[in-house]
Amino acid sequence: MTDGSIYTPYEDRRGNESIVYFTKDLSAEGLEAIYQRVNGCIGGRVAIKLHTGEKYGPNIIPRSWVENLIRSQLPEAAIIETNTYYEGDRDTTEKHLETLKVNGWTFCPVDITDAEGTADLPVSGGKWFDHMSVGKNLLNYDSMVTLTHFKGHTMGGFGGSNKNIGIGCADGKIGKRMIHARNSEDPSLAWSVDMEELMERISESTKATIDHFGRKVCYINVMRNISVSCDCEGVLAEKVVTPNIGILASTDILAVDQACVDLIYALNEQDGAAMRERIESRHGHRQLSSMEELGMGNRRYVLLDEKGNRIQPADAVKDVVPFVEDPMTALLRRKALGEV
Repeated sequence: MTDGSIYTPYEDRRGNESIVYFTKDLSAEGLEAIYQRVNGCIGGRVAIKLHTGEKYGPNIIPRSWVENLIRSQLPEAAIIETNTYYEGDRDTTEKHLETLKVNGWTFCPVDITDAEGTADLPVSGGKWFDHMSVGKNLLNYDSMVTLTHFKGHTMGGFGGSNKNIGIGCADGKIGKRMIHARNSEDPSLAWSVDMEELMERISESTKATIDHFGRKVCYINVMRNISVSCDCEGVLAEKVVTPNIGILASTDILAVDQACVDLIYALNEQDGAAMRERIESRHGHRQLSSMEELGMGNRRYVLLDEKGNRIQPADAVKDVVPFVEDPMTALLRRKALGEV
């Protein structure tokens, strides 16, 4: 199915099933425990692909959780990032480094992989690309932990592991321009790619990176503070109305992103409405079908809870409660909007 506005029910999917792990434990301990279920492929020099966020971003994965994971499980790892395509506090290495300090990412190395140049990775079977431009320092790592804050996205519909890698590993000036502007340097075309084509380009970019690492990559999606806005919007992100759900992990990128979308669709109408509208209106489901076409994983999966029991998406969201915004986050938002 190439129409990215349409959700594909599980019974209409074909193919094999991958394993996706789930925990409701949204804490540093929960993150560490679920990482241990998918870390068998991780070794050597390890990159952690994390969206570190704009200044004071309220919805990013808590710094303390990441610090605990690195200190306990990955003491030699580095967080990796790239500079942004859009103008802001992360579009140059100098500004990006300052933003990292503001957000407290100072407890381990953070490698802005395109700070010193770019490298090309091949795209196998691509419709739009035969290669993708990435930060050249990406090639210095042997394996990658993809640590993703699952949320909505203004253009992509949703941001899971696919978006985290496809946009987040493409370098800031060439790779991201290839995705968003068909590589045009015309400013009027800077954000001209959208809907199905954008989803396909993101997936092809992701494929370049995960093919580079082969089996030495795992994926963790944290379903917490699920705004319909990306963390790129910082304190201006739309207010969260979707309940916190849990953490999912897999060694199959398609399965873990599909499972997260399924959990959104398993929420009741009120709780899931905002995210479902964001995904469908941006044709975000095309991310999933294009990954399947590129052979990046399975859309069918076995969802296992903390005890190893097979559960359904409805079981995972059964006891969710309405989201309550932290008072400090609410204050930062009001200040950003000029309301106080």
